[in-house]
Amino acid sequence: MLFPVPGLTKDDLRVLAEIDAMREHLRRLVQGASVPWLDGLRKYLTADAASNTIEGFKVSTIDAQDLIAGERDVEVSAEDREETLAYQRMMTYIQTLHDVSDFRYDKGLLNAMHWMLQGHRHTPRRPAGQWRPGPVYVTDPRDASVAAYTAPDVQQLPDLMNELVDWLNADSQAPPLVRAAMAHLDLVSIHPWSDGNGRMSRSLQTLLIAREGVLAPEFSSIEAWLGRPGNTWQYYQLLNARGPQYRPDQDVSDWIRFNLLAYHQQAQTVQGRWDRSAAVWEQLETAVAALGLDSRTVSALHDVAMTGRVRRAGYELAEGLSTHQAQRDLRDLGELGVLVASGRTRARTYVAGPQFPEQALQTARTPMILTDPYRP
Repeated sequence: MLFPVPGLTKDDLRVLAEIDAMREHLRRLVQGASVPWLDGLRKYLTADAASNTIEGFKVSTIDAQDLIAGERDVEVSAEDREETLAYQRMMTYIQTLHDVSDFRYDKGLLNAMHWMLQGHRHTPRRPAGQWRPGPVYVTDPRDASVAAYTAPDVQQLPDLMNELVDWLNADSQAPPLVRAAMAHLDLVSIHPWSDGNGRMSRSLQTLLIAREGVLAPEFSSIEAWLGRPGNTWQYYQLLNARGPQYRPDQDVSDWIRFNLLAYHQQAQTVQGRWDRSAAVWEQLETAVAALGLDSRTVSALHDVAMTGRVRRAGYELAEGLSTHQAQRDLRDLGELGVLVASGRTRARTYVAGPQFPEQALQTARTPMILTDPYRP
């Protein structure tokens, strides 16, 4: 038995309509835009999700972005590097599935996705890409000797996973975003693998959203939103509220409301990032022209304003330059005091210098205000 999809309240329906409107607006922006900073925004949003903050991995978004770009000299642990790249591979795979015409969910797909996320951790006792061989517990963070949650008995797994796959493939009257939230809850509650169940459940939710076809995964994943400390705490509180054992015969309206809030605020976040990127680019174009610099340097300065730094390799790739051209541009910006070099040659990055256009920095660093759609 799976959790029944709860009915939506008037407030839920209103919030869902607002989310749909924001997502449709973003879809039109993304599909109709030929803006020079769009690729950078995609990379940032992908890295923001791949940083895996909710799992406790200490990788900043900019470090995750560098790792995904193939940079080797990034100061993160080997474990954090593996986890970040595994999640990025998963996001890339999900993106390729968004418009497959004969797509179907099945247990093989889910186990293959699990291998992508957890294959680097595979051991005979904790296998990746196959159901767990025995019981699994989620321990209480206050006392590791206490089980906060005990997953269903391993003998129940085949039937429960068959039921989930059938439900995923069935036609439904429930809104796609609600179905995605329910798939997350069902999978994380069944806990079919020895490890990585949370990441898999959030990945499955992202896959359902991607299959909806409105927005690409990097624009619609709520992974980064869930990784914010207050949201992470509430996320685990809601999961713990389901009880210490698998009991799907209960109302989960609070879970749906939490996910609708997440969708809404993530859409606000992406829209805010879009607006700031546009404003910062325009301000930097004016500043670069005033300095008599080549207009292509706006790309490097935009990265610095929006993410805090730029690497020569990233700038070179973004503008299609030779290594010599990129080095010369960054050297010229350094001589003007616009940028300051930091670090040794291979790991060198460039950050804002004393002459960096102040208005662009202020725009980029002004925090956005997120509203709670359930609060008047």
